[in-house]
Amino acid sequence: MGDPAPPEQGGTWPVPLRRTPRQARSKARLARVLQAAERVLVREGVQALTTTRVAAEANVSVGSLYQYLPDRDAIIDALAAGYLARLEAAMDDLVRTAAAEQWDDPVGVLIDAYAAIYRTEHGFRALWFGSSLTEQTRAADREHKRRMADGVRRVLLALGIARDDEALGRACHAAVLAADALAQEAFRRDPEGDPGLLDEAGIMLRGYLADVSARGR
Repeated sequence: MGDPAPPEQGGTWPVPLRRTPRQARSKARLARVLQAAERVLVREGVQALTTTRVAAEANVSVGSLYQYLPDRDAIIDALAAGYLARLEAAMDDLVRTAAAEQWDDPVGVLIDAYAAIYRTEHGFRALWFGSSLTEQTRAADREHKRRMADGVRRVLLALGIARDDEALGRACHAAVLAADALAQEAFRRDPEGDPGLLDEAGIMLRGYLADVSARGR
């Protein structure tokens, strides 16, 4: 997961905006603005995400920024949407990998993959741990968790260790909610992720996976 970037030719912009950039130059400028906003977020905290501060960091006029991101909430929503999109892209990659491989420890693979993302996504941690999420971002996060749960469901089906039904979807959603809470606490305690708490998360989720798998037999 890297810096925010414009979408591919013909694609859609992955973040909520007041106005969608159409020209390549406008898209590149907005990507630079989001990169600048992330630098401010990581260095100075969420309260520094004003249009004036971000415009200065990005070396653009406030008026230019205002076309797309009129206030702090809009900046937060845009950054958050980018982080969530990249997390979901990582899950899609894991689903594809699971379809081509057989994992002896799927829980361990998933925990390791997302712990690695938490370690490198300093902006994500700064935003989520700063207790300044907007209502729009909280709603987006709830939908994000449902999509992540569907990703876990697809991983389990690709590995052939669960039967697809309504109960599986519910169980995957519960597992994602529990894993997310434990991961956030682990990275609040330690920027590298508290290893003891991550180990406990693995133990808990492996037991739950065994139970979920047994239901389908």
